[in-house]
Amino acid sequence: MSQCAEAAAVAATVPGAGMGKAGLRPPMVPRQASFFPPPVPNPFVQQTRMGAARRLQILFLGIILLPIRALLVALIILLAWPFATISTACCPEKLTHPITGWRREITQPVLKFLGHALFFSMGFIVTMKGKVARPMEAPVFVAAPHSTFFDGIACVAAGLPSIVSRNENVQVPLIGRLLRALQPVLVSRVDPDSRKNTINEIVRRATSGGQWPQILVFPEGTCTNRSCLITFKPGAFIPGVPVQPILLRYPNKLDTVTWTWQGYTFIQLCMLTFCQPFTKVEVEFMPVQKPNDEEKSDPVLFAGRVRNLMAEALGIPITDHTYEDCRLMISAGQLTLPMEAGLVEFTKISRKLKLDWDGIRKQLDEYAIIASSSKGGRIGIEEFAEYLKLPVSDVLRQLFALFDRNHDGSIDFREYVIGLAVLCNPANTEDIIQVAFKRNLKVLP
Repeated sequence: MSQCAEAAAVAATVPGAGMGKAGLRPPMVPRQASFFPPPVPNPFVQQTRMGAARRLQILFLGIILLPIRALLVALIILLAWPFATISTACCPEKLTHPITGWRREITQPVLKFLGHALFFSMGFIVTMKGKVARPMEAPVFVAAPHSTFFDGIACVAAGLPSIVSRNENVQVPLIGRLLRALQPVLVSRVDPDSRKNTINEIVRRATSGGQWPQILVFPEGTCTNRSCLITFKPGAFIPGVPVQPILLRYPNKLDTVTWTWQGYTFIQLCMLTFCQPFTKVEVEFMPVQKPNDEEKSDPVLFAGRVRNLMAEALGIPITDHTYEDCRLMISAGQLTLPMEAGLVEFTKISRKLKLDWDGIRKQLDEYAIIASSSKGGRIGIEEFAEYLKLPVSDVLRQLFALFDRNHDGSIDFREYVIGLAVLCNPANTEDIIQVAFKRNLKVLP
């Protein structure tokens, strides 16, 4: 029996479920404020609209600026490569000791200068605010919102700290050598212990007393449209050391930098950005945040406090979306649903309803079967009745209302997941029956 059918069976066994106003009612299941829809429904989509005049401007400027900037970028990368090679010569890909001595003293100033020159050649005008903390003051930088590959400018502004990067990236010609010069923490896709090893390496470096370079982390773990701050991953906060938040803003009339799951591709964004007269970016270094004793033992609590401070400074809300929502978006698209149908605020749903990604992914398959005949990827009362092979009755409408949390006449996937968890939870089922039984006693003659 599917979970949806199981929920229907639960509702059908409630005493007096078909007794008019005394039957099962939506208010029996508490609608917690924590389950209200997020203030930003989809932070993973970006739509940049351009009129005819703007398109013509891009075309004419692109004829001049695009080849010049592309040539300058290539030239700067070629100039930086030998210095990166000197810096990392005879060093393994996975460093066990920091690069020190004359190699670092000679190459780092040159690489910092070329890093600034690289972004200047692409048309970026950088405004820096605040003071960069020293390694002993804050071993870790946390930058947000993460919205584009151009966010690498935060690394240049912070003085080329180490970053977290995939193993495959250091194999890319030219670029790989430049990444190695940053002494990155490397993540493997094939190693099942990679996540644990990565966290251990971050802890080792962050607690080295300044021997290693500072580490720059984008705690959101994926790119958004900067409309909110999504869940911060706890990795950067596990060491329990002070962190310095870095705020990133792109105050431009035309957004040509945002790189989300739905929007322009890498090549399109590069071309659009190179064709602009200039692109403004603000990099703000906030005061260092030190964890208290409770936050040292609870990195999630520390991450939440830092996120709240950053969101307040940016003037944007926070949501409980995370990278797992992106995976559900992709799965929804593969099931011929609108990609945004897969968004559930995974962090909140998994924590409060004790659900894992595999369980929610399985529910998405069932949801897609029910919603396949509807328009817009939402379940109406007709699709609900057809799937359960039941007539549209008062009892079914009342069950439907338990899922339809915002009373808009349809059920989206997020409401579906919450409804199943509430109705199929044994504790909740008992509560529903008790409340229904009490109400039925009141109407008996």
